[in-house]
Amino acid sequence: MDERTGGTSRPTLKTIAFMTGLGVTTVSRALKDAPDISEETKKRVRLVARQVGYRPNRAGVRLRTGKTNVISLVLDTDQQIMSFVSDIIYGISEVIAETPYHLIVTPYSRSRDALEPVRYVVETGSADGVIISRTEPNDARARYLLEHGMPFATHGRTDMGLLHPYHDFDNHAFAAIAVRKLAELGRRRLALLAPPVSLTYHGHTVNGFVDTVNEVGATEVPFNSVSIDQSIERIRSRTAQIMRRGDRPDGFVSSAAAATLAVVAGIEDAGFKLGRDVDVVSKQSSDLLKLFRPELMVVNEDFRLAGAELARSVLAWIGGAAPGSLQTLAVPSAVDT
Repeated sequence: MDERTGGTSRPTLKTIAFMTGLGVTTVSRALKDAPDISEETKKRVRLVARQVGYRPNRAGVRLRTGKTNVISLVLDTDQQIMSFVSDIIYGISEVIAETPYHLIVTPYSRSRDALEPVRYVVETGSADGVIISRTEPNDARARYLLEHGMPFATHGRTDMGLLHPYHDFDNHAFAAIAVRKLAELGRRRLALLAPPVSLTYHGHTVNGFVDTVNEVGATEVPFNSVSIDQSIERIRSRTAQIMRRGDRPDGFVSSAAAATLAVVAGIEDAGFKLGRDVDVVSKQSSDLLKLFRPELMVVNEDFRLAGAELARSVLAWIGGAAPGSLQTLAVPSAVDT
């Protein structure tokens, strides 16, 4: 069937040109967001492209430009944070929807070398940019990508003294406002359920917690035998154990919503009541926690925003922006009670 009619053959630039009354060159430049094409024309071309299901021939694009028009999100398949995966992908997809770029997810498991999927993307040239999460202070993936000139952005900061794009949540501020809220409620013996010690935001969270515990004159009850990465069963068991001690905590700060569910279960296993005997402030990325227990206090972390900021940073670096100018930090301001 004639491609101009939008029939069963794969739609091409000629299809869009026929339907819009524009030249093929104009259509091509509009889809590439060329600055000399008006916004009205770009919107019309993109609308028709979506309606006919146009997809660029990636092999041809790569031969002509050396680009893949692909961003790779390297994702931990063991990720336990509720809604993290769907929200961060949604945020990335919103940003790249109006660009020639597409998202691919490159999975890996914590039990294997985290550098392996990054090395694969670089060595095969399968993407123009990379997004990584679970960032470490001295992150081998970030160093490798810098050394190989691959544009990338990290969800979380590193501590290597090297400039690169990132988006992070201010976990020092989170821990600080959580401790202050618990202190306002008269809680004096506070425990922190922290991120894994290997990740950069572990240090940010612990420092914010300890600094503010000292500031308000409270006491830390050590709770470092578990982290938010461990199983629900282990967190629940350790919480019940610590709650049965004579110097039990009367306040918890939790760095992840899923882990908070286990903390609450452990508190109740030990025979104590949330909101009466003990209070909990937790990070969350959805509204599920307060549906589970209205007594919980929460600080919201927006993973959709994170995905959007990371995508903008990678695209900007690909476009020639200085990596050091592509760094954003989301700062929480209050505890939702």
